[in-house]
Amino acid sequence: MTVLIGTSGFSYDDWVGPVYPPDLPKSEWLRYYAQEFPTCELDFTFYRLPDPHTLARMGDKVPPGFLFSVKAFQGITHQREEPEPLIRQFVESLKPLREAEKFACVLVQFPYAFPATEENRAYLRRLREGFGDLPVVVEFRRRDWITRRTFDELRALNLGFCCVDQPRLRGLVPPVAVATGPVAYVRFHGRNAAKWWEHEAAWERYDYTYSDEELMEWVPKIRQLDAEAPLTLVYMNNHWRGQAVGTARQLRRLLG
Repeated sequence: MTVLIGTSGFSYDDWVGPVYPPDLPKSEWLRYYAQEFPTCELDFTFYRLPDPHTLARMGDKVPPGFLFSVKAFQGITHQREEPEPLIRQFVESLKPLREAEKFACVLVQFPYAFPATEENRAYLRRLREGFGDLPVVVEFRRRDWITRRTFDELRALNLGFCCVDQPRLRGLVPPVAVATGPVAYVRFHGRNAAKWWEHEAAWERYDYTYSDEELMEWVPKIRQLDAEAPLTLVYMNNHWRGQAVGTARQLRRLLG
């Protein structure tokens, strides 16, 4: 079984106490995290293009075999004006992690305002060209992408599909489990329906504690993904006050 479970991000001040000892320096958080988890999804790269030196230092803090997934910069996924130069810079920054064999894939997370139009399907082809042979996983936020056509096109482009667990709200992607590329990928966003669209702070959306029963729904799905792809990555994004760490431990136990 090649299922690696981790969290979406590790550097949260509100994890001090629930996850990190109060006297642990911030510079040691990643090293501490990597003692328990074999993978982490990096989120800060969405807000600013990563620097190769930063990623090299992060790679030095984790043991051999540890894998990072790296979220694509928002200029590539949200603005989408001239992605090619940004993609080149992004790919260049990943070199230290790739050379250290600590790179898993790029996560390309599109916003809800990215519907399944012909123009946007063409944009996926541009992305594949830009990223070359790098493993790339695509997360859609809109339900209209969830069709056989989309899965066939992703397979043809060798792009992974990001499976999600989130509130069962109209228009959002349902909890389907499909592998379309070499990396199967699942993100648990929590099911806080009341705060999904209406919240004052971004973290409120992800303030959620899963029950064993809710996670058990995913156990057969994750086993199925594991049978279909060489690598399956599962990340918990219900990060407020370290709930993601608790959820990762729960799922690890349920998967046995």
